[in-house]
Amino acid sequence: MSLNVDDARQLGERLRSQGHTIVFTNGCFDILHAGHVTYLEQARTLGSVLVVGLNGDDSVRRLKGPQRPINHADDRAAVLGALRCVDYVVVFDEDTPLSLVSTLLPDVLVKGGDYTRDTVVGADVVEEHGGRVEIIPLLPGRSTTSIVERAAQR
Repeated sequence: MSLNVDDARQLGERLRSQGHTIVFTNGCFDILHAGHVTYLEQARTLGSVLVVGLNGDDSVRRLKGPQRPINHADDRAAVLGALRCVDYVVVFDEDTPLSLVSTLLPDVLVKGGDYTRDTVVGADVVEEHGGRVEIIPLLPGRSTTSIVERAAQR
């Protein structure tokens, strides 16, 4: 289910009142690939509900450059939301998910192996509220940037 940031606080409160362990991760997820799917499936095993924060189109352009995103936010949200392991998708327009993390207050904040606890945005907020940060190893050689580069060479 795709939501907006305004819905995140109510979502978090409702899920916690139902006894769920909320897992949160975020990213651009511009061209979904096996690395993303494996990562999201592993993230989902860390709790009972997986919420994915999705960078909006303007945010992706600022982070990845003017040629991105390849797919618009609505399409990226639809593809992510179709995965069995993803329960909710929340599109945000800022460059980082700090506001969303602070609003949702997940129990587990997850990022890929290219991060450390010290570089995970919102780690301090989650830990201050009794949550934890988990780093999941990435599948080698899988990245949207490498896919885009290979496609451009053909």
